[in-house]
Amino acid sequence: MHFLETMKAMLVWTGAGAVLLFVLMYVDSLFTKYKDFAEVKAGNMAVTVRLIMKLIAQGYILSGSIATANNLLEALVYSVIAFVILFILEIIVRLLLRYWAQFDLDKGTQEGKIGFGLFSGTLHLVGALIITACF
Repeated sequence: MHFLETMKAMLVWTGAGAVLLFVLMYVDSLFTKYKDFAEVKAGNMAVTVRLIMKLIAQGYILSGSIATANNLLEALVYSVIAFVILFILEIIVRLLLRYWAQFDLDKGTQEGKIGFGLFSGTLHLVGALIITACF
C-alpha cells in the first residue's frame, strides 16, 4: 500500500475509533448512578481512577479489535459487542458483590473511597483482557 494511502487509512481508523470510544464512554455514563465528570471536577479520586481504568479497558478492547479486524466496520462491530459483553459482566459482578459480600462498588466509589474505585476499574481491565483474548 502506498504511504499516503496508509496514512489516510490510519487517520480514518483512528478517528472512527476515537468517536466510538467517546460514544461508548457516554453510553456507559448513562448507567452510572452518579455523574462521572462532575465527581472528577469535584476532586473525587476514586471516580477518577475508575474512569481512567475504564477508558484504558475500552481503549484496549478497541485496539484488539482493530488489530484483528479485516476492515473498519468489522473492528467497530467487534468493539461494540465487546462493550456489551463487558457491560453485562460488570452488572453481574456488581450484583454478586452487593448481595453476597455487602460490597456496593458504586456507593463506595461515589463516596471517594479509592479502594472501591480501584476495584471497580480493575474489573473493567480484567474483563477487557479476557474479552480481547477472544478476538
